[in-house]
Amino acid sequence: MISTKNSPFFTAKLKIAIALITCLCTLPFIGYSTPEIYINQVAYDAKAPKKAVIGTDNPLSKKISFLVINAISSKIVFSGLLSHATKMESWALGKTYYEADFSPLVLPGKYKIKIIIDKKPYQSQTFQVDDIALAKLTLPAILHYYRKQRANTAIELNGDKNAVLFGSNKTVDLRGGWCDASGDVSKYFSHLAYANFMSPQQIPLVTWSMISATEKVPNLLSSLNVKDSIVSEALWGADYIMRSLSADDYFYMTLFSYFNKDPKARRVVGLLANSVTTNDYQCAFREGAGMAIASLARISTWNKNGDFTAKQYLDGAKRAFSHLLVNNTKYADDGKDNIIDDYCALMAATELWIATDSSLYQTEARKRANNLAKRMTLAGYFIADDANRPFWHASDAGLPIIALSRYLDKEKDQNLRSIALTTIKKALDYNLSVTNKVENPFGYARQTFMRQGLVKDGFFIPHENETGWWWQGENARLGSLATAALVGGRLVYPKQGGLGTKDSLASFATQQLSWILGCNPYSMCFMYEFGQKNVPYMASNYGHGSERGGISNGITGKEGNADGMGIDFKTSAEGNEWRWTEQWIPHAAWFLQAIAAMADEKPLNRPRL
Repeated sequence: MISTKNSPFFTAKLKIAIALITCLCTLPFIGYSTPEIYINQVAYDAKAPKKAVIGTDNPLSKKISFLVINAISSKIVFSGLLSHATKMESWALGKTYYEADFSPLVLPGKYKIKIIIDKKPYQSQTFQVDDIALAKLTLPAILHYYRKQRANTAIELNGDKNAVLFGSNKTVDLRGGWCDASGDVSKYFSHLAYANFMSPQQIPLVTWSMISATEKVPNLLSSLNVKDSIVSEALWGADYIMRSLSADDYFYMTLFSYFNKDPKARRVVGLLANSVTTNDYQCAFREGAGMAIASLARISTWNKNGDFTAKQYLDGAKRAFSHLLVNNTKYADDGKDNIIDDYCALMAATELWIATDSSLYQTEARKRANNLAKRMTLAGYFIADDANRPFWHASDAGLPIIALSRYLDKEKDQNLRSIALTTIKKALDYNLSVTNKVENPFGYARQTFMRQGLVKDGFFIPHENETGWWWQGENARLGSLATAALVGGRLVYPKQGGLGTKDSLASFATQQLSWILGCNPYSMCFMYEFGQKNVPYMASNYGHGSERGGISNGITGKEGNADGMGIDFKTSAEGNEWRWTEQWIPHAAWFLQAIAAMADEKPLNRPRL
C-alpha cells in the first residue's frame, strides 16, 4: 500500500517522525549536562573536614556515588554517596547541588573527585591533602604579598617623610606601612569612619595578625624558613604605627593618595564618602586605634627593636590608650561608643594587661568584655548600637569573638570567665544556626542585618547601608569567622583531635576558607597565583599591584539589589570591577589568622569552659 499525504497511514507516520525528531532535538536538554565539580583548588588539611560540591542543571534521578582518586595513579582511595539534592534559586535558577564529604581521607597526596553519571565519567581539577597543608603552602606567599605591598619605593618614602596634614602646612613623617589594595596605594588605619558601624581594621589588624601568627606557629614558621620574614614584617607594621602616633598622643587615621600619581598630592586626612576629605584624622578605638595599641603592646613583649625599641612600642601603646580613655567619643563621628569601640578597646586593654599586668588595663578589659556580653541578644547576634541595630560587618565579623578569646588568655576570675565564655558560645551557636537555616551547600556564612527598620538574614551585606556606596566581596569576613570558629570553638566546644573543636564548627571554618580558594559557584580561587582560576591582574601606582598570595574581594550579592540578595561576580564593570577583583590587605590578614589557628601548635592548652 502506498501512502499519500492525505492517508491516515501517512499522517500516523508523520506524527511518529515528528515525535522522534523532537525527542532527538531535546535530548541534550532533558538529559544531564556536564556537571560542575566545585573544590578547594589549593589544599585540604588532613585533619580537617573536607567537602566538595557538585552542581547539575537537572536533579539526579538516583543516589550517585563519588570517588576520590589518586591524581597520579588513578587508584580509588575513597568513595561515598552524594548528599541529598539542594536548590539555591536566588543564586542559580534551576540548578541542583550535592555535597561530597570525604573528611575521612587523611592520607597525604594529590587527588581528584570523580563521578559517573549515565555511564559517563567526570573529574575535578587536582587538589592536595596534607598535614597543615594550607599553612605550609600559603604562608610564604602571604608574606611575599605583604613585602610587595610595603610603601617602600623611593618616591613613596621621600614623599611620605613630609606628609602634609589636611588643611594646614604642617608635615609629619609617615614613611612605611602597607599600601591598602592592588588599586589603592593610600594607607589606612581604618576607613568608613563616618559610617560609624562599618569601620574595618586595616594596617593595625595586619600587624596584630602577624604578631599573633608568629606566636601560634613558631616551629612551623622556622621549618618554612620564614620566621625572620614574618618578624620583620610585624616590626615594619609596628614602626609605621609608631610614626602615626602624634605628639598629642592620638593616631593619624589615613594617608590618602587621592588616586593621584604625584606623591605631593597625598594628605593626612579624615575620609568621607566619594573621597571627600577633612581634618578629622584622629582615630577613635574603632577607627584603628584599638588594634594599633594592641599591636604595639603585644610586640613589645618580644623585646625586639625595629626602628623603635620595644620600650618605645609599649610606651606608645600606654600613651595612646590613656589619651583615648578621655577622648574616644570626641573622635567618634557620632560622639558615642559602639560595638566596634568595645571589641577594639578590649583588644587594646587585654594586650596592655598581658604586657604590664597593671590593674588599670585589667579594669578596662573587664569593662569592655562586659559591654560585649550586654550586647548579646537572645537570638545570638550582637547589637551594634544603643538600640536595636544588629552587628554585621563586611570584614571583621569574627573580631568580637577573637577579642573575647584573647581576653580569656589572661582572665582568671571564674565568674568573669563564665560570662565571656557564654557570650562566645552564643555567638558561635548563632553563626551556625543562621548559616544552616536555609539550603546552603557551600556552607557560606550568613548574617543578620537591619534594612529599612526590618531585621533580615542574608548571605551578603546589604548594598544599601550607612556608607551610601560601599559594598564589596567579603573574603575578609569569611576569614575572620573561620578564625573565630576555631579559636572560640576550642574554648567552648573543645574536642581532642581534628581541629580541636566540634565537627560543625570545624566544618564551618574550613568551608569559609574553601570558598576563598575556589569552592564557590564561580570556581574562582581568590588567592592570586593559586588554584586553576584567578581574577585578572590589577596594576597600581609606584609599581604595586596584584601579587602572589594576595586575596581579592570576592563574591557579592547581586548588583542592583539593595538588600544584597542574589549573587554576583564580575571581572569587568566599567571601572567598578574592584568590588570583586581588587586585592585588599585585610583579606590576607584574616586568612593568615585562620590558617595559623588551624595549625596552632598548642590549641588545647588554654583554660576553657
